[in-house]
Amino acid sequence: MTAQDSATQPIPIAVTSSGTLLAVLGVVAFSLTFPGTVWGLESFGPWSLVAVRSVLAAVLAGGFLLALRVPLPARRDWAGLAVVAGGVVVGFPLLTTLALQTSTTSHAAVVVGLLPLTTAAFAAVRTGRRPSRTFWLAAVAGAAVVIAFTVRESGGALQTGDVYLFGALLVCAAGYTEGGRLARRMPGWQVIGWALVLCLPLTLTGSAVALAVEPVRLSAHGVIGLLWVAAGSTFFGLYVWYRGMASIGIARASQLQLAQPLLTLVWSVSLLGERLSPAAPVAAAAVLVCIAVTQRART
Repeated sequence: MTAQDSATQPIPIAVTSSGTLLAVLGVVAFSLTFPGTVWGLESFGPWSLVAVRSVLAAVLAGGFLLALRVPLPARRDWAGLAVVAGGVVVGFPLLTTLALQTSTTSHAAVVVGLLPLTTAAFAAVRTGRRPSRTFWLAAVAGAAVVIAFTVRESGGALQTGDVYLFGALLVCAAGYTEGGRLARRMPGWQVIGWALVLCLPLTLTGSAVALAVEPVRLSAHGVIGLLWVAAGSTFFGLYVWYRGMASIGIARASQLQLAQPLLTLVWSVSLLGERLSPAAPVAAAAVLVCIAVTQRART
C-alpha cells in the first residue's frame, strides 16, 4: 500500500467518530453532576460529600488498576497527574458543591457554559496548537449564548457562590487540559484513576474529619446522588471524556460541552422540579449551530 493509498483509508474518520461519541458520553455524565450534587447535599454536608465521593471513586479506580496490573506512571507524568487531581478530583467538585449551597443549578450552569472556551484557551497555551479564527468566533458565540441564557434564567443577579463557580472554572479547565495531554500517552481511565489514587490520602483524611463534624441524614436521594457523582461523574464521565479528548483534540472536545448547561437544565426540570424557560429550545438550537461550526473548523 502506498502512502497515498494509506491517506485515503477511512480509519481516521472512524477514530474521530469514536472519539466524538466518547466525549458526548462524558458531557451527558457531567450534565447530571449538579443535580446529583443537589441530591447528595440532602444527606451529606458539602465537605463530606466531596471527600466521600472521591474516596469511593478512588476505590473503584484503584480496583481496576490493581486487577489489570497497570504499571505506575512514568516520573515525568506525576506533575501532570497532580494538576488533574487538583483540578477535577478536588478543586471543581469542592468549589461547585460549596456554590450549590446558595446557587441554583441553572445559575451554576454558567460555569459550564464558560468552561469550553476556557479549556480551549488553556489548551492553546499548554500544547502550542492554535485553533482557527472561525473556531474561536464560533466558540465565543456559543459561550455567549449559554451565558446569556443561564444568566437570564437566574434573574441576572450575581450569587454569593459566584466566586466559587469562577474558581471552579479555572481549576477544571487546567485539569481538563492536562488530562487530555496525558491521555495521549496512557488510556484516559488510567489518567483519572491515578489522579484519584494520588488524592486518596487527602480524601480519606478529609472524609474522617468531615463526617465527624457535619451531620449525616441518609435518604434515597442522598445516597443515589453520592453514588452518581462518585461512579458516574468522577470515574466513568472523566474516563470517556479524556479518551474522547485524546482522539479528537482538547479544543474541539471542549466545545461539545456547550450543550452541557442545557442538558443540566433538562435534568433539573425532570429530577429537581425546576421550571424550564420557553427560551430553552431557541438557545439549544443556537448552541447546536455553534457546536457544528467548531467541529468543522480547522485547528
